Amino acid sequence: MRRRLFLGETLRAGGGLLGPALLPRRLAGAPALVTPDAARPKAEYGAAVGDVTADRAVVWSRSDRPARMFVEWSTRGSFADARRVPGPAALEEDGLTARLDLHGLPAGQRISYRVLFQDLRDPRVFSLPIEGSFRTPPAGRSDVRLAFSADTCGQGWGIDEARGGLVTYESMRRAEPDLFVNLGDTVYADDPLPAERVLEDGSVWKNLVTPAKSKVAETLDEFRGNHLYNRKVAHVRRFESEVSKVVLWDDHEVLNNWYPGERLEDPRYTERSASLLAARARRAFLEHYPIRRSPADPERIHRSLPFGESLEVFALDLRSERGPNSSNRQPSPGPDAAILGPAQLEWLKIGLAASRATWKVVASDMPIGLVVGDGPGICEAVANGDDGPPLGREHEIASLLSFLNAHDVGNVVWITADVHYAAVHHYHPERARFRDFRPFHEIVAGPAHAGTFGPAALDLTFGPEVRFLGIPPGMKPNRPPSEGLQFFGLLAVDGRTGLLRIELRNRDGGVLHAFELEPDRGRS
Repeated sequence: MRRRLFLGETLRAGGGLLGPALLPRRLAGAPALVTPDAARPKAEYGAAVGDVTADRAVVWSRSDRPARMFVEWSTRGSFADARRVPGPAALEEDGLTARLDLHGLPAGQRISYRVLFQDLRDPRVFSLPIEGSFRTPPAGRSDVRLAFSADTCGQGWGIDEARGGLVTYESMRRAEPDLFVNLGDTVYADDPLPAERVLEDGSVWKNLVTPAKSKVAETLDEFRGNHLYNRKVAHVRRFESEVSKVVLWDDHEVLNNWYPGERLEDPRYTERSASLLAARARRAFLEHYPIRRSPADPERIHRSLPFGESLEVFALDLRSERGPNSSNRQPSPGPDAAILGPAQLEWLKIGLAASRATWKVVASDMPIGLVVGDGPGICEAVANGDDGPPLGREHEIASLLSFLNAHDVGNVVWITADVHYAAVHHYHPERARFRDFRPFHEIVAGPAHAGTFGPAALDLTFGPEVRFLGIPPGMKPNRPPSEGLQFFGLLAVDGRTGLLRIELRNRDGGVLHAFELEPDRGRS
């Protein structure tokens, strides 16, 4: 049968793709008109799920017109026992995005879901469904797989459809993680894409360029367009529909190395206030990802998400409360030396100490011990390069590590990105100038699809040692994604033994480095 005829017959039968559970009650079972596809609302950017807990999940999608969101979910792929939940209207004021926080989900289940939009100008007309699935964490301990990466479409490397688009996302999907942590630089709003770039072998990288990617983002709609750009790739949409997400931001969601209160001198910008640009960028960021909003602080990005008792993710925000980038050598803590800020630092201490998870994963958009510069003598991250006792932003990290040691909080692993290469760092007090902490690992991954750089210098304040480096010695900077030096990490917890396996993989999913950590049995 022709596709439109098939859909019409399905509707008339009251089942299939647009069965009664997805229709308003006053329309269920009523004869339905055959609607041409062109007349339906479209959710061309797919659907995504995030901030999943044992009984909750945030479902996100976007319509192409004002429309009411509906989500149907089931523990069966057939949707035989589906529950329909009406959601909010996708309106222009939110960039036509909508999200629905599902409640009452069963723990430890694979949940199938589908999203439809009901045209607000003609309630008889629905979009075709967007389907996906995700796993809810169990009530107790179980096997858990977590993937992580960062840095998408930076340094002029956008979507080249002839080269497969954003290939790393398909490799991450094939690794079958239960959840994915995006560690920031989810977009490069400050990095317009050229139409073409000539590679060293003489071939041409051809970018898909949209209006939003043709200039630096300044308006709300330009920031929104950057977040939609990555979803033009089919396997990115497929990845988002199948793997729940925890999303952070870093600097390029706004502009390179920004901090609150900064005044811009970049001639590409007509708006000179980084804080105003960041306010627009934050709104676009929160609109375009399945992030659960805090009623007390709807703009808050830092949050914690337990995935059963095997693993809990503590997602940080190192942008919103930081002091100005400086030499980073303030002798005592204070606003100018902040990177977490007092409230987030206290939240993190309390949360880690209270966590019942075997493994506490701190997801940080920037590394602890790598020196990241913002011009001569100016520091962008935590480390300041003096190899001495804590100064500047190192004070907050020292305070956190000392607290964890005093309260006997073990099994903490840091995952991070920003520097555009893969590495494993081990921190130990015997190598450090500051020694009041327990040894821990920091795993660096990314870029998912951007230029590859590195390595950065290590600051010895907290005693880091490089255990693995994923790039060749003497590598030229800004290597294109076509060379394969794109990276993601994978954490796998054995629910029975608590053993944590850590892997770093390349663009095509090949395992570059792997090792295992035994949990500290002294404290879960």
